[in-house]
Amino acid sequence: MFQERKAAFKAPPSSVRDTAVSQDVRRTRALEEQKRRRAERIDSTRQLDFFADLTLGPSDDEGDEDDNSGTTGIVREGISQFASMLPSALPSNLPSEQSQPSTTHPVTSPPDARDNAATMDVNMQVPVATKRAKNKRKGKYKATAGDSTSKGGKKNAKPSKWADKCMYAELLEMKDGFDVSGEIRDGIPDDIETGWVAITPIPVGKRCLAVTHQASGIAGIVPNTTLRSRVLGKALMKPFPSTLPPQTVLDCILDENWRDNGILHILDVVSWKGQDLADCETPFRFWWRDTRLSELASFPPPPNAAPPEKQSTTYQFPHPTTFVPIPYHTDTTLPTLLSSLIPLTRTTRSIPVSVPVPSAEEDTQGSMQLDGAGAMPLMKVRTIQAAIRSDGMLLYVAQATYEPGTSPLSSWVPLRAYQTHEERMQQEAMGGMGSTAESPLDLFERLVRKRVEGGMGSAVRDVDMDP
Repeated sequence: MFQERKAAFKAPPSSVRDTAVSQDVRRTRALEEQKRRRAERIDSTRQLDFFADLTLGPSDDEGDEDDNSGTTGIVREGISQFASMLPSALPSNLPSEQSQPSTTHPVTSPPDARDNAATMDVNMQVPVATKRAKNKRKGKYKATAGDSTSKGGKKNAKPSKWADKCMYAELLEMKDGFDVSGEIRDGIPDDIETGWVAITPIPVGKRCLAVTHQASGIAGIVPNTTLRSRVLGKALMKPFPSTLPPQTVLDCILDENWRDNGILHILDVVSWKGQDLADCETPFRFWWRDTRLSELASFPPPPNAAPPEKQSTTYQFPHPTTFVPIPYHTDTTLPTLLSSLIPLTRTTRSIPVSVPVPSAEEDTQGSMQLDGAGAMPLMKVRTIQAAIRSDGMLLYVAQATYEPGTSPLSSWVPLRAYQTHEERMQQEAMGGMGSTAESPLDLFERLVRKRVEGGMGSAVRDVDMDP
């Protein structure tokens, strides 16, 4: 059971695999819905409804007619209409005799009123009987709420506000086929050359959100960043320090070997320093991401998180320290896809990372000493090349904004084919030689090549924002 869930970790949900609804149709509807919501937000910001009933007064012709009539309209309005807006001076539960005290004769409360006043709570001004009834109801509510608990006896926790906030791509639906008119209907968008942005190579790792909060202290030293899982929004590790500004939300992929390289791949930006960027179009968000990440300061590596017996040979990062943006490409013409982007998706990316020299190696090379007999040795740092495996390619609609949840405005082309449990068992029974399934990236390349051979690749992009 565990192996089957692990194999389907990045498989799209069943609602996405439903072939009854075309992906192109859902993509068009989603884009139109985004445009409609954006127009409504702009209109609400301009507050046009407040000016709908305003007039500049009567016109000149209407003014002359009023003067000739010889009558003058008198407005008879008082302030009684505002009386209901005034707060009451005394509580409404007091008797009417006490609500209007007389200034000439003292008011003597009847015996029943004095008895009721004696039972009043001085602090809350609430009768004791009413207070006890509230406590009974409160206890009854607790008992009822305790019945709807889990098997372990704990109450069901509220879902996190970060749950399902990532813009999760749908698997690109591709096939060989033609429609009744003879045109190609292979699943590749017709405007792939002019209206899309490619992000590749996507690294192998865990999708998450990086959320920063306001912390009192020096940036990069005080913990201010938390990683949240994509589905449940739970914290993947304890808060750690980073140079990211406060009130920043980034769509990230935690590298599979982050313990060894400390890399957190930045896929998209949702908000930066309190400024919402989700309503911006795709090329601008990626440009903003690369520009702001390049401005971040760098700090020395943190202390070794490896066990004491392994610290002399290996170094492990306690938390991610290197924020690397995933390359994006606005040139998605068919020749560029064949010659550059698809081969780039199959390659292994190399990223330089600064790692402290292990203590054993440091002793053999000698350590730098500060002035003074009791000075502490300086930390030596070396640069290594971290190999990042590719997992596939992402395609984003250029005009689309960032929206949470699964969206057809982003398409996923994986490098490896997904296998069911039966296919995997059959492959293992035949010694690993039974799988002949074509990977989605190979199918994507074959369909693009067919389009190029058919003379369909002729579009030129107007905007080039490649880093």
